[in-house]
Amino acid sequence: MLGSTHGTLTSGLRARVVACGDDARSASVHGTTAAATRTPGACAPVAADVAASGAGTAATVDLDVSGRPLYAPVPDLDRFFRPESVAVVGASDAEGRPNTGITRQLLAWAERVGARLHPVHPSRESVFGLPCVPSVSELPEQVDLAVLLVKDPLPLVDQLADAKVKFAVAFASGFAETGEDGAAAQERLADAVAATDSGLRLLGPNTNLNAFEEFRDDLDGPSIALITQSGHQGRPVFSLQQLGVRLSHWAPTGNEADLETADFLSYFSQLPEVGAIAAYIEGLKDGRSFLLAADRAARNGVPVVAVKVGRTETGARTAASHTGKLTGADDVVDAAMRQFGVIRVDGLDELQDTAALLARARKPRADGVVVYSISGGTGAHFADLATAAGLHLPTLDTAKQAELHEWIPEYLNVANPVDNGGHPVGDWRGRKIIDAILADPAVGVLICPITGPFPPMSDKLAQDLADAAEATDKLICVVWGSPVGTEAAYRETLLGSSRLATFRTFGNCITAVRAYLDHHRFTASYRSPFDDAPRTPSPSFRKAQALMRPGQQLSEHAAKQLLRAYGIRVPREQLVTSAAAAVRSAAQVGYPVVMKASGPQLAHKTELGLVKVGLTSASQVRDAYRELTDIAAYEDIPLDGILVCQMVARGVEMVVGAGRDALFGPTVTVGLGGVLVEVLGDAAVRVPPFGEPDARAMLGELRGHALLEGVRGAPPADVDALVEVILRVQRMALELGDELSELDINPLMVLPRGQGAVALDALAVCR
Repeated sequence: MLGSTHGTLTSGLRARVVACGDDARSASVHGTTAAATRTPGACAPVAADVAASGAGTAATVDLDVSGRPLYAPVPDLDRFFRPESVAVVGASDAEGRPNTGITRQLLAWAERVGARLHPVHPSRESVFGLPCVPSVSELPEQVDLAVLLVKDPLPLVDQLADAKVKFAVAFASGFAETGEDGAAAQERLADAVAATDSGLRLLGPNTNLNAFEEFRDDLDGPSIALITQSGHQGRPVFSLQQLGVRLSHWAPTGNEADLETADFLSYFSQLPEVGAIAAYIEGLKDGRSFLLAADRAARNGVPVVAVKVGRTETGARTAASHTGKLTGADDVVDAAMRQFGVIRVDGLDELQDTAALLARARKPRADGVVVYSISGGTGAHFADLATAAGLHLPTLDTAKQAELHEWIPEYLNVANPVDNGGHPVGDWRGRKIIDAILADPAVGVLICPITGPFPPMSDKLAQDLADAAEATDKLICVVWGSPVGTEAAYRETLLGSSRLATFRTFGNCITAVRAYLDHHRFTASYRSPFDDAPRTPSPSFRKAQALMRPGQQLSEHAAKQLLRAYGIRVPREQLVTSAAAAVRSAAQVGYPVVMKASGPQLAHKTELGLVKVGLTSASQVRDAYRELTDIAAYEDIPLDGILVCQMVARGVEMVVGAGRDALFGPTVTVGLGGVLVEVLGDAAVRVPPFGEPDARAMLGELRGHALLEGVRGAPPADVDALVEVILRVQRMALELGDELSELDINPLMVLPRGQGAVALDALAVCR
């Protein structure tokens, strides 16, 4: 069933606000104490990070009608990444001790960032020649960052708070990643940090030293900021520095008892030096906090590229065992990321290549892609793959082709892909060809696939491409397909240019270029849905709330009343409890009619023979009434009556539903409907809030969307009416909050353009 329940909302934001009741109001939160806020729906825990790190002042929590935050301030992490003073609790210089190696690395890092380091150990007078204090309370100064090299960080929390430490890092494992007992220990740690009023923030537990790596400081240009839950998975991106790509920050979030991916995402998206954010995510701590952070990045035009594991059941199970996180229903995660412009990739190689391109490339001037190759076969192969991936390869106009044929033989194709038959080596013609392609206003990207080195031709080609890249503001990409990768043309010429984007595979190049164009197209028209999210309930809410029956599935008749309350059109119908009443109702509704059994335990009436269609006389209505009630009695199905319904003209059968996701809360789904809905599985999902453009985009994602445009002589469907139903279902999902577990409108008959859409059947399950 579309829109099934995935669990309850897990709040990962720092201060909790309990929301229930009648209207949405803002709550003033000071420290960790929240005033009660009344919102539609049953009481549900919601939260907002109401203070930046170190801030203990009051903040107003802006909530939507479902009681979820619409804003989360950016934590001030400057003193985490660039502290003036650091304490190492459990510091050691004894040979063979694990803490010794960590202490040594932290000493080197503190020197690089210009921080004073203070060792803390109860039985040592000095560590590596530095004076050692026995406890946090005896530190000679207030420190920005405390690194905890202890098995159990919980007893230190109050000491750190009393000492006004801004940040702490807990390396210790044995928490949520190990099971229920570890999860309970992690919750106690998180609660202890949240209970402090000093502004202390904690990274970890189960994290590592990635934040304290040695970053190259000799590289220029926009940087990549990296977020990973598994430190080893960030190594490929970190290694980009060896190829001349700047990396400025690495946040290893671990189990995220306090600081989480969303915190670093928000922080990095506001740093002027960050050109792109790369993330490896095993589980999201809180869906809304992640979306608010992604929204901030989208507003600022900062691209976010992410690997999110959990696409398969096996991947989800493994991720949970590693970090103790919910992975969420993957289709919802995928849709949520797409809504807010997060570029989801599968492999770490795609992560590094896509992030590197997005960090360094300028805004495109056009979306046209031209493939330039020394081989017709290579050009055709690449063009096939690029077109299949959705890239636009425009045909160059006749004037441009004539210009290219001044330097390329007439028998070679230059329409796009451009086949030069062998890049000129001995003169200036090669550069002329490249410059001529780039001068075309329809061209925004030039891609040159070089499947293998062929000196001196490939050497000259690489140099011409590098020189052209320095002279243009358009993107030039090169695919160097040699498996060796030691050639001078690659190592020195291509990688030596900060303006060229160099790849090793066709697939990664196409993925990165598509992400580059999609990102700039997305941000150019982006409008935050949080700005327009409803904050107060609509007049429909009170009518709908009176229909809810906690813990029960509503009958079709009651579910349709719920739809009526939100202005969703249903057929003319009457609920009857006798054959005589059915005949009278049929006359009032108008023949032909449909008759259906209606009861709170009925979900699939057609399979049980509990639907009769096309009845045209009183005798047929009487017979149908008796047959329907007899079947229900035989199957021991309680009924609240028989529905006598208007028979609606044929249209396109769709399904529109609402459900709840464990991470993101309310969800809205649309797909091809009817009896084959589960077989077809053609559906698109969104996480509220979203606007009309997203509702229309959902329809474009359906494999069967052409049915709405009219096929085989059928008229185009009333797409505007379908979009309106999607938006009304979204409002219902938001306002009814935790009271509505699941809603399916199936089928929603979408009539020809201008005639609307009618909900022929509905199922609603109350929590």
